[in-house]
Amino acid sequence: MPFRQQMQCSRFEMKYLISETCARNVRDFVSSYLELDKHADPNRPHCAYRIASLYLDTASLDLYTQTISGAKNRFKLRIRFYDDLPESPAFLEIKARQTVVIRKERACVTREGVRCLLRGEPPEDSHLLSEDGDVRADAAAFRRFHQLCRAIRLREMAYVSYTREAYVTPDSNQIRVTFDRQLTGTPFDAEIGLAMPRHGVKVNLKKVILELKFTDRFPFWMHHLVQACNLERCSVPKYCYVVEALGLHSSCRRIARREIA
Repeated sequence: MPFRQQMQCSRFEMKYLISETCARNVRDFVSSYLELDKHADPNRPHCAYRIASLYLDTASLDLYTQTISGAKNRFKLRIRFYDDLPESPAFLEIKARQTVVIRKERACVTREGVRCLLRGEPPEDSHLLSEDGDVRADAAAFRRFHQLCRAIRLREMAYVSYTREAYVTPDSNQIRVTFDRQLTGTPFDAEIGLAMPRHGVKVNLKKVILELKFTDRFPFWMHHLVQACNLERCSVPKYCYVVEALGLHSSCRRIARREIA
């Protein structure tokens, strides 16, 4: 069955790097409040499923630079997918940070729609595969994604992939707790397109990436979790880690200098 996933349109995110021992303790804690994501794979360790995203950036890595410089208001564009099936949807995502709040625009589209977008062609309604029936919201996100690509001359930069163990509130998506592992970066390959990367460079974190996500107030039990497990919040920019692991930041600086010259 094609992969479909709910999302939080406006939320807060708190990130941590933790050991596997700590991850077990956190899992035991959150299991009293949350349940496994409906896409959990019982045949894989930690019931995790794979996620891959194709990140877009400028030739001089402006979006990467916004993140590493700590810009309070910044955004990133990515194309997320979960398998190699041609009939499965892809998700165009604009993820913007406005001070401490994360906002997302997301369009569920066909693989052909992605290919057309990357060729610079304008969006077509026939490429939409709305997740929740809100076709207008998906169409608006599709158009805005296309406009941003053209306005700042974005290009395909790298695949970011990892496995995700996820827990959510029953019957809603107001609270999510995720454990991400095996972060891997792969240079973009036009011949592969939107296929799950088979090879790449593993980012040497030696930690589990824990994310606490919520849409309203910081839940009291999460506050207790942070204290009980002695969690220390930090920045964990997956795309930036991948850019640096692949050495793209150095090569893009050379490209930028040639273009300026």
